[in-house]
Amino acid sequence: MKKINIGLVGFGTVGVGLLKILRERKSLIKEKTGFEFVVKRVCDKDFITRRPVKLDRYIKTKNVNDIINDPEIDVVVELIGGINPAKDIIINSLSKKKHVVTANKALLAQEGKDIFKAARHYKRNIYFEASVGAGIPIIKTLRESIIANKVEGIFGVINGTSNFVLTRMSELGCSFNNALLDAKKKGFAERNPSLDIEGIDSAHKLLILVYLAFGKLFKLEDIYIEGISKISLSDIKFAEEMNLVIKLLAIAKKEGKALDVRVHPTMVPKENMLSSVNGIFNAVYINTDMMGDLLLYGQGAGQLSAASGVASDLIDLARDLQSSSNTFSEKLFLRKPELEKLVKIADIQSKYYIRFMAIDKPGVLARIAGVLGKFGISISSVTQKGRRRAKIVPIIMLTHESKEKNLRLALEKIYKLAVIRDYPVAIRIEKEL
Repeated sequence: MKKINIGLVGFGTVGVGLLKILRERKSLIKEKTGFEFVVKRVCDKDFITRRPVKLDRYIKTKNVNDIINDPEIDVVVELIGGINPAKDIIINSLSKKKHVVTANKALLAQEGKDIFKAARHYKRNIYFEASVGAGIPIIKTLRESIIANKVEGIFGVINGTSNFVLTRMSELGCSFNNALLDAKKKGFAERNPSLDIEGIDSAHKLLILVYLAFGKLFKLEDIYIEGISKISLSDIKFAEEMNLVIKLLAIAKKEGKALDVRVHPTMVPKENMLSSVNGIFNAVYINTDMMGDLLLYGQGAGQLSAASGVASDLIDLARDLQSSSNTFSEKLFLRKPELEKLVKIADIQSKYYIRFMAIDKPGVLARIAGVLGKFGISISSVTQKGRRRAKIVPIIMLTHESKEKNLRLALEKIYKLAVIRDYPVAIRIEKEL
């Protein structure tokens, strides 16, 4: 029986889950892979907090160098998150001829180029299945299952916190703040949830998917990111009336010789499968040239789901060690980008839902429509909710396909009208779903 020694850096939720899997499924993993996985060292700054998994005293350490410099350790599993010191830990581990498994999406999205370069230089592999969708095999699908296909587009609901909040608002009819408070109470949102609700977490994951699908690792600041904090309960209700559902959607699709990559709230038709992805569940919808459309769906967060993704990477490592082919990391770094130019958000074409809060008086609709018309934006439908003369009421408009730049210019001008009380809310309607 071949043995792989593991050095685990980070004994938090996912680290505990990984140890559970490796212990409880030890015989099954041996049977399927021919390898025995042994956790030789665990590094964490806190061993006082009680966990449901017990560790022998001799494998605990607070010094990560005890793992990096141990010649008997074959693979380092990094589960501390963040950029530093995670980047140094990974690169130093690679330099010591150790393979690496990580779930760190922020690190790969921001520093992936340096990390993949180091992996290639030291001829070691880096695996990161759990960085997107936890245990859902999204990474494996893109790098293996559809390797003979060209990806035309990716559409993902890939942040469980935001999806839970939007689902809660829809199901309970509660406000954004109350839904977010509920997410915190249930442990689905961090104390500071800004990375999730402002779309940053989704953007990190999307950049990794774009790299695998199209061969280019873009920077976070290169793509458009918008969160869900401005979505109101009324927007969700109006969407339902129009047979639409609001999702925080990660989008990457070909537009001619460029890529359209963005994250923002999007209205999705109810007949599309992504509309039924609720709560903390994630899904990635991939459009390919040969297989057509496929959907990967599952629990995108949680201890055992994420730990399952890490365990999957360890098993892939075991299989790759029996192969004489180039390392996975070398193949990644050598790939030539398919498309390198990004479509600017101002240049996208989309249908839009727009909510205006206006004083209910004669001529308001005509004034709004007149401004939109001057910027080449045609209206497909108008709904005025409530009739309370001289009171503020919502006016809902759906547009035909329009250019984003023109819409933004029109909304700026409409906002300055004396009859408009708040800045208009505009939500894109994804035409390709």
